[in-house]
Formats: sequence, C-alpha cells, structure tokens
Amino acid sequence: GTLVRKLYGSNKASERHRHRYEVNPEYHEVLKENGMVFSGISKDGRLVEFIELPDHTYFVATQAHPELKSRMERPAPLFYGFVRACMERKK
Repeated sequence: GTLVRKLYGSNKASERHRHRYEVNPEYHEVLKENGMVFSGISKDGRLVEFIELPDHTYFVATQAHPELKSRMERPAPLFYGFVRACMERKK
C-alpha cells in the first residue's frame, strides 16, 4: 500500500479542499514512469488528490488543506506522519 493509505488507515481520506489547480493529465504517464505514485484520486477519477515518491523518506503532496481539520489533540495524518518521519530520520 501507499504511505497515504498507511497514514489514514483506510483506502479513503476525507479532507477539505478547493480546487484551482490540478496535475495536468497530459503529464500523468511521464510522472508515473519516473516513479511518482498517484496515491489519491477524486471520486470521479479525474483529479489527482495525493501524490508520493515512494523512494523518498517522506514525499507526499496533496490538493487538500489538512491544516483546516488538524487539531492539537488530533493532528492531521499527513502532519503526524511528517513529524514522525523527521524523528525517525534524526535517530
């Protein structure tokens, strides 16, 4: 599975977002051929919501705004994962 799947503990993630930009579909294949993983796709299958570089310590990008739902006592999975990856790398 993907890092996003691991962080969210599910095949589905629900985050707030407003789409003004998107990954140009003309580049999907070349990005995949060069190691990028589209780890989250919109329900209609048209928009890339999450991307990852699996060979990188922690490379995850999203169209969403996880900061809008993140709370001190319950941080957004992407932030929690980032901090955890930083701590692991520091060891």
